[in-house]
Amino acid sequence: MANTLDEFRSYRQRMNDRILEAEHLGIKRFFNLDTAAYRDGALDGKTKELLGLAASAVLRCNDCIDYHLDQCVAAGWTNDELYDALNVALVVGGSIVIPHLRHAFDTIDQLRGETEAKK
Repeated sequence: MANTLDEFRSYRQRMNDRILEAEHLGIKRFFNLDTAAYRDGALDGKTKELLGLAASAVLRCNDCIDYHLDQCVAAGWTNDELYDALNVALVVGGSIVIPHLRHAFDTIDQLRGETEAKK
């Protein structure tokens, strides 16, 4: 069975590269703005990724949830901290967030499984 996280990462990279090949100035500027938003500033990048996760869950974007969870786990957030952030998203977004909460928990489990496999 193919690893869905590896498939997601590969597809995301391939399509981002394809989009940037178009050399469209507005698109390139937006991608740069998105990248810059998560750099350390008044808030550190680690915290900004957690905020991105909560916002992504409220907006119900599973690709965004996967991306931010990948970044959050790499940054060192614990499961309990991720669950707290997702709880905030659930309270803000309401019950319509529940399917995306399921997706997020599955992704967290996969990410932790990767970490365990590397040990």
